[in-house]
Amino acid sequence: MVHNLSDSDSIIGNYLAELRDVDIQKDPMRFRANLERIAEIMAYEISKKLKYKAIDVETPLGIAPSKVLEEQPVLITILRAGLAMHSGFLRYFDRAESAYVSAYRKHTTPEAFEIYVEYLAAPVLDNRIWIISDPMLASGNSMNTVFDALKEQGIPKKIYIAAAIATKEAIERVKSHFPGNTEIFVAVVDKELTAQSYIVPGLGDAGDLAFGEKV
Repeated sequence: MVHNLSDSDSIIGNYLAELRDVDIQKDPMRFRANLERIAEIMAYEISKKLKYKAIDVETPLGIAPSKVLEEQPVLITILRAGLAMHSGFLRYFDRAESAYVSAYRKHTTPEAFEIYVEYLAAPVLDNRIWIISDPMLASGNSMNTVFDALKEQGIPKKIYIAAAIATKEAIERVKSHFPGNTEIFVAVVDKELTAQSYIVPGLGDAGDLAFGEKV
């Protein structure tokens, strides 16, 4: 199931517009803040999909029946571009454990490359709810490779993927690779993917814009 948050108008459109704006992009703190805001909106939307349990909370004046999360998800992010969105998710799921995956492209030609996972640090993943965040879902190859690495450490009971910008091609590739218990949340779907696997109009390199250009 795919949830495109741009299917209806909301404040998320403001954050996307600023993320794309070449002038506003000159402020990396603002860029990170907008990714965090988008993640916070997605965290709220995903929270409505989770299970809750009833508890009684003692107040100074009595007992208040309340509903709280039945279990905490594992927040998984793809380094380094995903760190800003990860911060947004942590603000909402503030008791969740985190997993970090480093994946990179190794080019053989300007157009051809393979994805390699060189680092993975994670808590117990088996039979847990996974929320995987990455700002750009371009070709879907990175997300699929990361999933293959993660599932070596456990099989999830449910997966939520969160991306700011995606392409139709990536969504279809991910849907065909991930298990059927996966839901994808995107802020917007762009139409074009270049031969070098960059999204158009997109926004550029999210990692560089958030944290500085790589050398």
